[in-house]
Amino acid sequence: MTRKLLKQLMLSFMLTMLFFNLQAQVTTSNIDGVVKDPTGETLPGANIVAIHTPSGTTYGATANIYGKFIIPDTRVGGPYTITVSFIGYNNYTINGITLNLGETYSINANLTDGALALDNVVVIAEKNAVIDRKRTGSAINISSKTIKQMPTISRSQEDLTRLTPSSDGNSFGGRNSQFNNFSLDGSIFNNPFGLDAATPGGQTKSQPISLDAIEQVQVSLAPFDVTQAGFTGAAVNAVTKSGTNEFKGTVYDFYRNQNMTGNKVSGKKIERADLNQLQTGVSVGGPIIKNKLFFFSNFEIERRSDLGTPYKARNEGEKVGGVTSRITADDMKMVSKLLKDNYGYETGAYENYMRYTGNQKGIIKIDWNISKQHTLSAKYNFLRASRDMNAHPSAIGRRGPDLTTLQFENSGYRINNNLDSWIAEINSRFENSSNKLLFGYTEFNDWRDAFSDPFPTININQANVRGIVAGMEPFSINNVLNQRVFQVTDNFNYYLGDHVITAGGSFEKFMFKNSFNLGAYDGVFRPGYTDIDEFKKAIESDDFRNKVNEARATADAGNWSWAYTNVGQVAAFIQDKWKVNEKFTLTYGVRMDMPLFFDTAEMLENKIEENPQGGSQWNTSDSEGNDLGGKVYYDNDGNYQTIDNSKFPVQKPLFSPRVGFNYDIKGDKTLQLRGGSGLFTGRLPFVWIGNQVQNYNSWYFNSTTENFKFPQVWRNNLGFDANLGKGWSIESDAIFTQDIAAPIVKNYALGNPTGKININGYGDNRPVYNNEDQVYIPVKQTNKRLCFRKHERWLQF
Repeated sequence: MTRKLLKQLMLSFMLTMLFFNLQAQVTTSNIDGVVKDPTGETLPGANIVAIHTPSGTTYGATANIYGKFIIPDTRVGGPYTITVSFIGYNNYTINGITLNLGETYSINANLTDGALALDNVVVIAEKNAVIDRKRTGSAINISSKTIKQMPTISRSQEDLTRLTPSSDGNSFGGRNSQFNNFSLDGSIFNNPFGLDAATPGGQTKSQPISLDAIEQVQVSLAPFDVTQAGFTGAAVNAVTKSGTNEFKGTVYDFYRNQNMTGNKVSGKKIERADLNQLQTGVSVGGPIIKNKLFFFSNFEIERRSDLGTPYKARNEGEKVGGVTSRITADDMKMVSKLLKDNYGYETGAYENYMRYTGNQKGIIKIDWNISKQHTLSAKYNFLRASRDMNAHPSAIGRRGPDLTTLQFENSGYRINNNLDSWIAEINSRFENSSNKLLFGYTEFNDWRDAFSDPFPTININQANVRGIVAGMEPFSINNVLNQRVFQVTDNFNYYLGDHVITAGGSFEKFMFKNSFNLGAYDGVFRPGYTDIDEFKKAIESDDFRNKVNEARATADAGNWSWAYTNVGQVAAFIQDKWKVNEKFTLTYGVRMDMPLFFDTAEMLENKIEENPQGGSQWNTSDSEGNDLGGKVYYDNDGNYQTIDNSKFPVQKPLFSPRVGFNYDIKGDKTLQLRGGSGLFTGRLPFVWIGNQVQNYNSWYFNSTTENFKFPQVWRNNLGFDANLGKGWSIESDAIFTQDIAAPIVKNYALGNPTGKININGYGDNRPVYNNEDQVYIPVKQTNKRLCFRKHERWLQF
């Protein structure tokens, strides 16, 4: 291979990486400054060396023709020692610098004349994370010291991020938590499908990574840097610890039980359910090769047990109240015995049973100082988590357990959350440029293990209200979700005098494989048995026996519904960070994000072809036989509406221009005015798109309009900071956010609301829906065709 060809291939590769990369989330820090002589003249060619003392990692730079320098993409934390030198002058050294995540630490090095034979000038760094020239919008940094000092029972990241004034730990600036972007060491660390919690492991109440492995956390609501994207709420960036030249380790153990929780509210004693929780772990880090190669590892185990329900069935002579349910123990025993005797079905206990939660997680990280110009960080982390759950308490009617309704132990399920993530990042620093290249691949595997054998769902009413729940938990029938996330990042910066030019792009792909089989077993949508007597008659009928056999045959056949969805985003951006003078810095740029749906439409068509009978249950014609090209509905005014869920939104670019500024008012880092304005394009819970594929032939199918856009907001921020000295500071922010493209959900089964809230007669006249406001009332199902009625008109699908 010729040298010319090799150069062409390398250039092609670099350009490809420049275009196809992910939204750059924060993983490092920066150091910059200016070097001057005793007369105030700048010193081009001055040498700057920054050493991360614990690891011996060395970074270098040379002052440009303006006497200015920048050392990008440095390791967070510290302490650092920075030395500035120039022939004929005494060295200028700063000790004890700690770098915050995403912070640019600025120094003004005034060198003294070496002819005076003075000792080198040594300065002890003054900690000041508030006044930072890179900072424009609202943001906070949570240091390793704060992480250690913060009280936390759950040992969760939310206990840290709630330090953000406009947050409760999950919601930021009034936005839903699903619109945040969580990153770990620069990699996407959201729950992309968007079920339940916004981060992995949320369904099992597990933290995806131990707090003992976290070095720093940054929360940004308005970072006007165009490299940060993927959110309309906040960007929550966390970086993990790394090894140093010193072997260090920790062993920790946390335990609590019900005796450590309160048992009184307003002086009234309350029942305390049984509880046992244990968290234990170990962290070890150190050098493999001193100053060159390091490792860090953490492993943690959590075990917890809770009483499944504090409520008990009522025995003869007992009154309803406290934890005593209206449902009698005799009725619960009778239901369990009838199912056991007739079908060999085990219901499990109905009281005094335990639910278990557990997880184990770990991280292994390698840091390699390849040279003074190149560093490599590689990381693998995993989570294995599970949580025992009761049947959903309210979906498709109440299920308890509570004073009104009791359920059996085996009507619950176990939710499992598994995660495996691989990340590698290479940082390169050149004379007038720097580059950050990141590869990432993450697997999220979630599934449910029902405690029940395949069986119909059983609901038995008492006094017209559901009282006893038995049988299969309807949402846990082969409920499986596999998620794959691929990402590649390459950020390139070019340093041109007072300007830092950033250009790049983004690419990310999310792949989902989902199986959801609500209604696969009978009983889910039935109104329930009127009372125990009706249930006793039904259980011995041929119809019920057939339903049981059908459930078992369905499970044996394993022909479950599967939906495949691929979505993603590609982007391009360019930005200039201009240091106008020593006091004022201006950042401006524009970003383009393009949603991608890949072959999702094709996979939907394949799904319809595989099940043509199910797919043809819908009629796309009006009452006169005219083909309307989609599912037929009436709107609120009685006009025909068509919804075609085989079509996906048009892929159009969304532009996000941004401008931010920082003004050091007095030039001494005591008063700072900052802010900016710009557009932010985020992601959405991709279950909204996935359900369009999953529910293609169902009466609860989903669709998106062709002009649907990913969420986008216009955010404005003005902030003022004051460093009062002696560790005291004041920070203030005013933020205004307006939706530019906001997801709106419309339920076509609803007409115009006719009711009023009128809470307690206090004049609250907001409209609400009454039962009669349903546009379509299902009245029968024949040959897989559903008939719906709107007032006196019929419409057959």
